[in-house]
Amino acid sequence: MSELLKLSQLIESEIINIKFPSSPCNLYDPLNYFLSIGGKRLRPVLTLLATELGGVQKEDAINCALAIEVFHNFSLIHDDIMDAAPIRRGKVTVHEKWNSNIAILSGDVLLVKAYQLLAKQKSQHIPELLTLFNKTAIEVCEGQQMDMDFETREFVTVDEYIEMIRLKTSVLLGCALEFGFIVSNNSISNRKKIYDFGVSLGIAFQIQDDLLDLYGNPDKVGKQVGGDVKSNKKTLLYLIAEKNAIDANKEQLNRIKNESNLELKVSAIQKIYDELGVRNETAGYLTKYYQQAIDLLDSIETENDKSAIMEMVNYLFNREH
Repeated sequence: MSELLKLSQLIESEIINIKFPSSPCNLYDPLNYFLSIGGKRLRPVLTLLATELGGVQKEDAINCALAIEVFHNFSLIHDDIMDAAPIRRGKVTVHEKWNSNIAILSGDVLLVKAYQLLAKQKSQHIPELLTLFNKTAIEVCEGQQMDMDFETREFVTVDEYIEMIRLKTSVLLGCALEFGFIVSNNSISNRKKIYDFGVSLGIAFQIQDDLLDLYGNPDKVGKQVGGDVKSNKKTLLYLIAEKNAIDANKEQLNRIKNESNLELKVSAIQKIYDELGVRNETAGYLTKYYQQAIDLLDSIETENDKSAIMEMVNYLFNREH
């Protein structure tokens, strides 16, 4: 059994053991439901991997790892409300199964639970853990707000998009990893490197998601191709297309937005993107941030084995295109 699978199973068993009161049931039942529907558990596994890379036992950071995962789930419950999403991880979302008010309140409880879990760590680490966690939580909210603002803005730059995904997605990976180095009493220099490694990794991962949404094998990716195109989402691919487009292409892009035949819409967008070199340019951004992450990991000064973290990196970036 691989180290990643062992850590994932450990996290899953710990999440199952998180107990909530039985009453009021409309507050706590949604939490038991949502935490039971699974997920990649990527972020808590990264915390445990970083802890072991830092030279201490993974058990020393288990509550940090759970806090990261609980916070992530809190953000998903609230994001689903804002996005009016009916499905999460193949199951009905909390606000659809109950209602939006219940989902908001239940999500709030998960946020408090994350702080309760962090408070179980050794007292000498709590101030630094809380400082990083509070900064990250605010940044995740900033990223979500930017994402929502982009929906109504006529023009968004590539740099703005990268900053949005840094905040919305990537800083939480950086936080998860740095938690492990805080618990293992690593140097400030190493802590910054592993945080930045996580941020670059997260940006590369999100860019890969953008590519897979349009060019991925639906049987491998687990969703239909072109979902972002069908919903007119301003992904990195779209923003690069806008940047590269001449007037005729821009007119086509604007016209296709209103195409009611969704399959035709996706194929037409793919054709325009091919003409504008969008796929290759997007892949260039992916390569840039991926290599940035690898260079940062390589620069961390430690005598401990980095192969388990590299196994995670390979797992994340070997999905089928």
